Amino acid sequence: MGFEPPQRLVRVLGETYGDAVAAEWLGKLPELARTSLERASLESERVVAPGGRSSLVVLVRRADGSPAALKVAPEVARPDLERDALAHWNGWGAVRLLDAPEDGSLLLERLQPEVSLRSLPEAKALLEAAGTVRKLWVEPPAENGFESVAGRTARQAAGMESYRDDAETGALTAAALAAREELVADSPETLLLHGCFRQGKVLAGDRAPWLAVGPEPLVGERAYDLARLVRDRVEDLVASSAGASAARRRVNKLADSLEVDRERLRGWTLFRAVESGTRALTAGRRRDAELLMEFAGWL
Repeated sequence: MGFEPPQRLVRVLGETYGDAVAAEWLGKLPELARTSLERASLESERVVAPGGRSSLVVLVRRADGSPAALKVAPEVARPDLERDALAHWNGWGAVRLLDAPEDGSLLLERLQPEVSLRSLPEAKALLEAAGTVRKLWVEPPAENGFESVAGRTARQAAGMESYRDDAETGALTAAALAAREELVADSPETLLLHGCFRQGKVLAGDRAPWLAVGPEPLVGERAYDLARLVRDRVEDLVASSAGASAARRRVNKLADSLEVDRERLRGWTLFRAVESGTRALTAGRRRDAELLMEFAGWL
């Protein structure tokens, strides 16, 4: 079969790592996928679309006929860190790692790629999301290569600086950067985090009703990990006449249900929304940026 990369993967790789890096890896992708399949004696069924934002996911059968999913990602996306996090969780709240070949691909248990928490009504989705992410917050391995929240957000903050004096986004950018400075100066805990947790990253499974996938793992405080979840379905919030109050209630509800400080969650939600908004502006996705900035302004 062919291994045509989904369009979302092509777009996001280019935006994240640059068109040249993305094009080089995408050019090698068909051969990389075929090699991974042959080495592990896997039979491919189909490529998952729209699939991941930094990897090709292929539904496969193992030599014994059991179902699995093969994930092939570029080295710049650090699949080694995803491997280490999944191995540490060992199926607790997250997809189970079945094998990690030397070529950097990941063989994972088969979930239901078309059924995420976004298929549920919002209140139920948030409840299930909270129950899932709670399981992931564990002590990291004694020796690990995971980035810290302070380190990752320092790089992101540097990329936001050019928007500090922008007429439209300057005030929000300055507020987000100030919030980050205050938060990293006094972080209350160092736990293993998913790093990119949201409803679309939790899929239906057979071993457990819902399991997290696609971590971008790092270590730090729980409030950082919840911040992306707060703005899920942001387009629906912005379209609602009560969007601003609903967003603030969501911050408080998630913080209280998971015993996280409300103000720390609000601060990280502000920073992460503005950071995503400025990246969208840089990539030319103005509509996405407008949604994110409007949401951030409510906080």
